[in-house]
Amino acid sequence: MNKLYPHAAAALDGLLHDGMTICAGGFGLCGIPERLIDAIQASGVTGLTIASNNAGIDNEGLGKLLRSRQVKKMISSYVGENKEFERQYLSGELEVEFCPQGTLAERCRAGGAGIPGFYTKTGVGTLVAEGKEVKIFDGEEYILERGIRADLSIIKGWKADESGNLVFRKTARNFNQPMATAGKICVAEVEEVVPVGSFDPDCIHLPGIYVKRMIVGAPYEKKIEFRTVREREAA
Repeated sequence: MNKLYPHAAAALDGLLHDGMTICAGGFGLCGIPERLIDAIQASGVTGLTIASNNAGIDNEGLGKLLRSRQVKKMISSYVGENKEFERQYLSGELEVEFCPQGTLAERCRAGGAGIPGFYTKTGVGTLVAEGKEVKIFDGEEYILERGIRADLSIIKGWKADESGNLVFRKTARNFNQPMATAGKICVAEVEEVVPVGSFDPDCIHLPGIYVKRMIVGAPYEKKIEFRTVREREAA
């Protein structure tokens, strides 16, 4: 089975529809599936629910889909670097389900593992717990969180072999791994595809069984959310 497609639009062909749920990997601008996001924007699909740690920044990453009004709901843990995200949320244009960062990762991992829900102490006694079932374990309160399942997962990897076994590079691993397993279909964009057998099996981060389609997205332009510099020291 050939999993490699010539470009993002081809890899997403037949997978997109209005009102669908998408799990998107990445953290800020690190490890985001840029080419796949661009193809989703170009498709014009609307009413999307997207589970992602955040929504990129204004006009970058998932911020592009917010700007084009294609997103109905975000399930996220952080919105601070995206002013359009903030504006749409405060004006009631965008539905937002805030979720603690670790809980969001576990909800996606659980969904991918076939676990419909789990109990956690995170959020007990806060707004996060409102409307959720509470159970007592060993004398302490825990709240029920539901696993997340999506119609589609889009992720960014570093290298993949021809069968879809995938390796992430350093912190770009972030949310990509749990998001990959949470979707009915996972489409990955990578920087390089190598022959089967190139990887030490113990070094594979995501088995190819989870990856149904792939594209090579390279080359990439390095984007920086905050450029921090110090003054040059006097000679």
